[in-house]
Amino acid sequence: MPELPDLSVYLERLEDRIVGARLADIRISSPFVLRSVSPPVAALRGRAVQGVRRLAKQLVIELEGELFIVIHLMIAGRLQWRDTGAAVPKRVGLAAFDFSTGTLVLTEASKKKRASLRLAEGDAALAALDPGGLEVLRIELPAFAERLRGVRHTLKRALTDQRVFAGIGNAYSDEILLHAGLSPFKRPADMSDAEIERLFHACRKTLTEWTRLLSQKAGAGFPTKVTAFHDEMAAHGKFRQPCPVCGSPIQRIVRAENESNYCARCQTGGRILADRSLSRLLKETWPKRIEELENL
Repeated sequence: MPELPDLSVYLERLEDRIVGARLADIRISSPFVLRSVSPPVAALRGRAVQGVRRLAKQLVIELEGELFIVIHLMIAGRLQWRDTGAAVPKRVGLAAFDFSTGTLVLTEASKKKRASLRLAEGDAALAALDPGGLEVLRIELPAFAERLRGVRHTLKRALTDQRVFAGIGNAYSDEILLHAGLSPFKRPADMSDAEIERLFHACRKTLTEWTRLLSQKAGAGFPTKVTAFHDEMAAHGKFRQPCPVCGSPIQRIVRAENESNYCARCQTGGRILADRSLSRLLKETWPKRIEELENL
């Protein structure tokens, strides 16, 4: 799922291309993508774009007259910039937004069709789509600590819950927690002030550096390879590869559709966290510590 760094680069490129332009039309090719009924699509035609922004993990295009286009890419949704009037891809295309400067195409490479498009009128309607998470790059340590101590989730869940913090997902939470040296299953209530401060700075550094890196990779062009897996990542998607900090193999926990990666030495004091499927299969032979795993 595209997260804050990916979405920030999308916004940078969209700002260059559509702010000040006019929206000629919205072509919807999938009946399931539009999740709102008011205002109608016709009300947006001919409106000038006044700005773009991010609302948690949603992209917002603001049009004159307090009208908003809100796009949630979910897991497999992506954006493409094409020449004006470009056709919507038959298999993966969901919608196209025709501006006077070009066409923005919304695609989704998944049969589940989770990506969504909502149209909103007025600031109150837009605010209703905000899950309420704090923007880590816009707050200071006291606000971060207060919000974190107020949740009962594990750290991994707290970081990825858009009602707690905005824009962070599965991939970058792995990177943040490794750099902070904290277990994904640690509870905020059990954290010291020093640990919370370390996590705060790890969040800001990771998100800032990855936004810069992805922007550099895209160059002046529109992002074409938006993915949750990058060679430069330290933990996410690096199962069994050496941790860049200590050299121990990165571990993995798979639950439902999410995969969490962590370093046992750097984050859990050498303890290997139980993966539900593997620990049930191996039972008493399941290694409890990184030393046992390395001996195997």
